[in-house]
Amino acid sequence: MMRRLIELVVAIPAALVALPLVAAVAVVVLLVMGRPLLFRQARSGRRGEPFTLLKFRTMRAPPPGADPLADDAGRTPPVGQLLRRLRLDELPQLLNVVRGDMGIIGPRPLLPQTIVSLGERGQRRGAIRPGLTGWAQVNGGPVLSDDDKIALDLWYVENRGAWLDLTILLRTLGVLVLGDRVHPAAVEYAHAGHRRRRG
Repeated sequence: MMRRLIELVVAIPAALVALPLVAAVAVVVLLVMGRPLLFRQARSGRRGEPFTLLKFRTMRAPPPGADPLADDAGRTPPVGQLLRRLRLDELPQLLNVVRGDMGIIGPRPLLPQTIVSLGERGQRRGAIRPGLTGWAQVNGGPVLSDDDKIALDLWYVENRGAWLDLTILLRTLGVLVLGDRVHPAAVEYAHAGHRRRRG
């Protein structure tokens, strides 16, 4: 309950302060990518509860008749790449936090079918709400393998606390400034903890 109250105290003012930036990003997306402004997709929340994730679009629509899942890189203009690099495409997720779909810190929300495919690990990962940023995101994020991300997510679920959350927030600022960097010690420690759990 206290964690949720803190999230609201942070997320609501942050969303209000970010409104001018949100408006500016919306204009850029409209000019470069066109409508719709937002990308909506069903993701798995706490205990597998589905919700609609909100993001600014970073890719142009595929040509008529083309496979919508093909050529992601070719459909992502430099502006879209910059929005992803600075995490500005994720600003609408502040609304997901206010709604209670997500927390500020937690594992990134995955597709429901991905969670199902993870089996017991997916269930453990879903014990808490997904977050805007998390332990996997500040230890390499997109540079990591899927297995590394899951190990880091599970380690966070089992060890989360105020000091760890503060560490994640501070490291998130570093990621925004310096970009994604892998922290091998954290990755190995997470895998070691998972191996101990399995016996």
